[in-house]
Amino acid sequence: MPSHLSADRPAAQPPGRGSVDALISQTRRLKGDVDAVRRDAQSDGSDPRDRWQRALYDLALHQLNDLDEHLAQLRDGPPPVTPAAQAEPVRAAPPAPRGESLLSRVGSAEWNLLTDQASWSGELHEILGRDPAAPPLTLDELPSLVLDADRPKLTAMVTDCLVDAKRIDGEFRIVRPDGEVRTVHMMGEPVLDTDGSTASMWAVLRDVSELRRSQQAVSETRDSLERRRHAAQTEHRLAVELQEAVLPPWHGTLRLPHRGPRSLDVAARCLPSSAGGPVGGDWYDALELPDGETLLSVGGLTGHGVTVTSGMAMLLGAVRGMAMAGTRPGTLLAWLNQLLDTTVPPALGSAVCCRYRPETRTLVWAQAGHPAPLLFRNGTGRRLDAPDGVLLGATSGAAYGEAEETLEVGDLVLLHTDGLVPGDWGSPHRLTGLAPRLAAARTAQDCVRTVVEEFGDTEREDDACVLIAKVTS
Repeated sequence: MPSHLSADRPAAQPPGRGSVDALISQTRRLKGDVDAVRRDAQSDGSDPRDRWQRALYDLALHQLNDLDEHLAQLRDGPPPVTPAAQAEPVRAAPPAPRGESLLSRVGSAEWNLLTDQASWSGELHEILGRDPAAPPLTLDELPSLVLDADRPKLTAMVTDCLVDAKRIDGEFRIVRPDGEVRTVHMMGEPVLDTDGSTASMWAVLRDVSELRRSQQAVSETRDSLERRRHAAQTEHRLAVELQEAVLPPWHGTLRLPHRGPRSLDVAARCLPSSAGGPVGGDWYDALELPDGETLLSVGGLTGHGVTVTSGMAMLLGAVRGMAMAGTRPGTLLAWLNQLLDTTVPPALGSAVCCRYRPETRTLVWAQAGHPAPLLFRNGTGRRLDAPDGVLLGATSGAAYGEAEETLEVGDLVLLHTDGLVPGDWGSPHRLTGLAPRLAAARTAQDCVRTVVEEFGDTEREDDACVLIAKVTS
């Protein structure tokens, strides 16, 4: 049950880009102010209090730099993901323990090399998990707290500081008495004696465990998104290559049949989705059959990606095989329906299948939940009356009716998938409105070019196919 304190309050919303930009500007102004104060507070380093103040200024700048970087990541967001990649949920990183600040505790220490004495702040005892009453560790004892893999790093930093007077600025992991591993960021520098030798070393240590854990979670999430984006791009490329391998490469006009007098001029085109999304399962086909007739078909499977494109290739192969065997359009679609009904997982599709007899100029066709062909004659166009036919794979044992249309020389038959004119499935007036321009076109390829010029830039979520056959004799 919600608390009464929050019952009348709206849910917290993520910050907008403008508010994040404002935070970034504030952070950068604050960085400039802190840096200016730090420069004004420069001293010769002989006073321990001055060294402590300068270390805290440097530490504050480190923290503000981290904050600036994280706000920029929040503003820019994760890398873009394609619809295919979005299907897989991102595994959430484990949350950081509550009650810990990302800009966590700070402790200080000084090691006197002349007296071999160490001085720690109470906060440093807490960071390292030491009893506040216990004596601080010397520089020789300090590595005993450090993870084995990080001891060489700490040793190198301390050696460079004591021998070469280099400043310390690095991180290492320590193991607390309770077994917990923490990450500590150490900044320090040597204090030189009057003769130039190192008299002592001071340092500021900050527990950055939660900060690094958060950075790692962000990095892992970004890497995961990048891997899925790469996988989606690879899948898209494979789907495109498969589609191009299966669909006839019609870059010019095809004239069918190849034997005997020319009777049909055929051209087709596949239009990609405007959003550049995954490849779908649409197809077109024209095939000269052994009995002299011509197969014309368009169709598609629901869905996107390599699985759907490979299913389309299987379906198109089945269409060609059955047509070559002399199967009539209605029977062919019934067998395709049974084929899809038995696939695992079951698939849905739609199609129009036509057989053209050149001797009688007869078009025999059937449809399965698909837009019927359009017939253009003498400068006008109309959609043919469709026989009965349900979607492929929708139900077992479905029967598909057939229709016949007698064509005339000069007629155009236009087949298309439902993505060509979005929202215009049952009202073809936008396509039939092209009738005067199609009548003036000389070839089927010119007709396809006219359709592409009209609808090629249309906003569409899926691919679309168009096939035009012109009766030439």
